[in-house]
Amino acid sequence: MSALSIPATRSHVYAGILLTSVSYFMFTVHDAAVKLLVAAIPVWQVLFFRSITILIGCLIFGGRRIYAEAYRSPTLRPMFLRSFLILAAWLCFYTAARDLQLAEVTTIYYAAPVIVTALSVVLLKEQVPLPRWAAVLTGFVGVYLACDPTTLGFSTPVVLVLLAAFLWGLAIVLLRKIALREKTIVQMILNNIFFLITAGLPLFYLWQTPSWNETLLLFGAGIIAGLAQFTLFEGMKRAEASVIAPFEYTSLVWSFLLGYMIWADVPRREVFLGAALIMSAGLLIIAGEHFRRRDLPLEK
Repeated sequence: MSALSIPATRSHVYAGILLTSVSYFMFTVHDAAVKLLVAAIPVWQVLFFRSITILIGCLIFGGRRIYAEAYRSPTLRPMFLRSFLILAAWLCFYTAARDLQLAEVTTIYYAAPVIVTALSVVLLKEQVPLPRWAAVLTGFVGVYLACDPTTLGFSTPVVLVLLAAFLWGLAIVLLRKIALREKTIVQMILNNIFFLITAGLPLFYLWQTPSWNETLLLFGAGIIAGLAQFTLFEGMKRAEASVIAPFEYTSLVWSFLLGYMIWADVPRREVFLGAALIMSAGLLIIAGEHFRRRDLPLEK
């Protein structure tokens, strides 16, 4: 294991859970900002501004030296592969969203934590005890109840969403492997250089000049996304992928809360029941890790 790895003490696992939970909250806030922006600004332009903002932040905190380090990074190829997997997942997801209801897309896509847990066994050789499986499945039931999808057939859009969930799950597992070998700031540089180039090419045809308010929101979304990436990458250093996977469900709870605060969307009764199950999944993970790791030291 690399020197960058962090020992699996109880306090580090709990820190990993906390960091990734904060990350999913920030990603949800970022998504809300993007939803406000895409009414007037192309999504590629939002992604372009986000990447520029994060790269400027990396330059401020890491200096020019960190860019040279990123260029020589042994994780350059797997990091770009991970970025490509995320891009492919987004394209599959948004293509399917044209033909499916949001509730349907969300429920199918949240098969991703189940996929992450399964792939962590196959690719990372993690030992996944029963409480983790119970937690991830409990969270999925909570998502199903909260979204209340209609009966779906095995159509092309459904296949695309399942493919998006698989690609995202694979990207998360790959991130866990990379996080143990490379600095977080280097990962952020490589990730956002990929998206800067990818998003920059369509802007020759899609550019829309933003207003001052939109410009501020664009850079604000970039700052939030940068913090979200940092906390996710740092969390991945501290806890196994199968531990973190169920906490992705918490983003659904935050999305309902922000929807009420920003757009006055009133959740249905089933949403509260689903949210309770999602929270129970997180508590089940924390309790399971407490008893599983009680023989480990709190600190090192």
